[in-house]
Amino acid sequence: MADYTETEVKLYVPHLEVVQVRLERLGAKLVAPRVFERNVRYENAARTLTPNGIVLRLRQDTHTRLTYKDNATVQNGIVSRFEAEVEVSDFDTMATILTKLGYSPYMVYEKYRTTYELDGAEIVLDELPYGNFVEIEGSADAIERVIERLELGGAARYPASYVALFDNVRRNLGLQFTDLTFANFNGIVVPEKAFEA
Repeated sequence: MADYTETEVKLYVPHLEVVQVRLERLGAKLVAPRVFERNVRYENAARTLTPNGIVLRLRQDTHTRLTYKDNATVQNGIVSRFEAEVEVSDFDTMATILTKLGYSPYMVYEKYRTTYELDGAEIVLDELPYGNFVEIEGSADAIERVIERLELGGAARYPASYVALFDNVRRNLGLQFTDLTFANFNGIVVPEKAFEA
């Protein structure tokens, strides 16, 4: 029986190269080198998924995956929620199926991701158009242990999704565009306070 629980923490870390050096020094395993990700979030006709904490996402990097998430709970900045994900063979065909089922693209967001493993946890270094983050996924104990080993105890924890943080940034900086892309953020400086709700 598959375990459909995702438990992770998101830390704001402007200088990812420092974390990368620490990971390598600690002997972390490089699972996936830096790769560009394109994500499309979908909504239903009534636009009720996002307001209810439901994620329906089609992601393309070296593979294409369809993901569904819901029911998030937060404790000490660590988020646990239901997540089911399946690999699909063709991004465009899956997008067509979702459209035929009544879903429509809500937004596009991009990032670069580098993935490591250490002490039973997955550590990803995420470069987004508005800033850099470290996500650590595993048990709550493994997450806290890795945070300590990587000396990230002082980093701000953000339980919100990247999309919700984007909504905060858009509101706080008065931005009008709706896609979280590198082209849209070209030349825009995003201070950390812009992530606050």
